[in-house]
Amino acid sequence: MYLRYLAIVGFRNLEAVRIEPGRRFNLFYGLNGQGKTNLLEAVYLLGNTRSFRSARLPEYIRHGQPQARIQGDIASAGIHNSIKATLEPGGRRVELDGKALHRASDLHGKLNAVVFSPDDAGMIRSGPEARRRYLDRAVYQSDIGYLHCWHGYQRILKQRNHLLKSADKSGLEIWTEQLAQMGAEVIERRLQFVYQLNDIMQRHYATISGGCETAGIAYRPEGIQGVRREEIFPQLLDLFDRHSRSDERFGTTTAGPHRDDVQFFLDGRPLKAFGSQGQQKSFILALKMAEMENLQSTFEEPPLLLLDDMSSELDSCRHANLVDFLTSRDVQVFMTTTERSPALLGHAAAHCSIFHVQGGNLTFEGNESHE
Repeated sequence: MYLRYLAIVGFRNLEAVRIEPGRRFNLFYGLNGQGKTNLLEAVYLLGNTRSFRSARLPEYIRHGQPQARIQGDIASAGIHNSIKATLEPGGRRVELDGKALHRASDLHGKLNAVVFSPDDAGMIRSGPEARRRYLDRAVYQSDIGYLHCWHGYQRILKQRNHLLKSADKSGLEIWTEQLAQMGAEVIERRLQFVYQLNDIMQRHYATISGGCETAGIAYRPEGIQGVRREEIFPQLLDLFDRHSRSDERFGTTTAGPHRDDVQFFLDGRPLKAFGSQGQQKSFILALKMAEMENLQSTFEEPPLLLLDDMSSELDSCRHANLVDFLTSRDVQVFMTTTERSPALLGHAAAHCSIFHVQGGNLTFEGNESHE
């Protein structure tokens, strides 16, 4: 899977962009604030309709422009597809091969991308919401059915919360049962994903750390002991019942999948409390490698890797581990740095296309030719 062509108009601070990325490594360098991360964001939006950064639609649109447009041609499994995303203050439109898509799931798997950015390490130190957001995004990328049940859960949750705020509670029991049914599926799919990802991540972390420590990721939903939705459903009903008084008091559903956390461990201890900065970076790197391997297993071809601020996030040892991982796979990589430093890629620099980003403008500077 790789991006053959990319065109951007009116997105963030970027001037009109039209490039043909290199098949393997693409280096975008320039000072901070010039638009490098915005370019990675545009690539991600093309395949997911949502950004890996928190933003409202108007923030995507360049000042003075009525809309933003992102278009790309993708080669996957010998098939070429064209995706076009149009972002306007009031909504977004996505076209696949010239035909409008009405569901986000219709785009699933057309352009898979894994993001490694400075914000990822912050996910370890922040609250549960950031880790849930990461988990939901990662599960959906490899599991097309997840988006449907997650949206269904959110829709029912909204209705239940509306009843909790109202004086008339009639129908609350019905909405609670529906929430437990859909929530059981959400939990089941999350558990399956984390179980698969954990094994892969542990292997990559052992390689990065030299086998000195054991890393782990766990999802332990409150009040749930089972792993199948038929086991989870009655336990979730019981959880909602135990929280019913606090739900009515606060006018919102105070427990359930929307409040669960994802836990990161190192040698059985919480990474947040006991992991050094270097250990946390190694953990995130192993996590991203695991995501990529899991997607490759699901779709039988590797996803794109969007690597933001490469020089600040990885030291020489982690650079080497990542480059070895990438060169052993047919991965297309988009990476940003503040300096023109393809040597960071070692022997892989021979396959690197270099772009300079300044004031929202992209300038192609050629390909590295040395080994």
